[in-house]
Amino acid sequence: MRELFVRAVTRYGGAAHRLLYRASGGRIGGRLWDLRVVLLTTTGRRSGKRRTVPLCSMHDGDDVIVIGSYGGLDRPPEWSLNLEANPNAELEDGRKRRRVVARTAAPEERARLWAAVTAKAPGYL
Repeated sequence: MRELFVRAVTRYGGAAHRLLYRASGGRIGGRLWDLRVVLLTTTGRRSGKRRTVPLCSMHDGDDVIVIGSYGGLDRPPEWSLNLEANPNAELEDGRKRRRVVARTAAPEERARLWAAVTAKAPGYL
């Protein structure tokens, strides 16, 4: 039941979030806790279609870190699987768009980044 709820919220809530975010240039839906929300566009690994999702993010130097928690489910979100298949993506921060190449954080890097995320966003604990 929880998975159905998370999937519905992700799909329909994400669509509304994208619409408001783009219409306002990120002023509406651009922050959650103390994290910046960005739109990430990936290419579907099976369909080849472009898919855009709103994600919490933070900067680590010049890198933009996005969080792939999928509502606390025990499986990765579809967009992260798409990035594994094709790491080329587009990141939209407010009205700025840029091409990015994704990579998974190394274990020691991941521990440091997760500590920084949970310090800013208590909902991820």
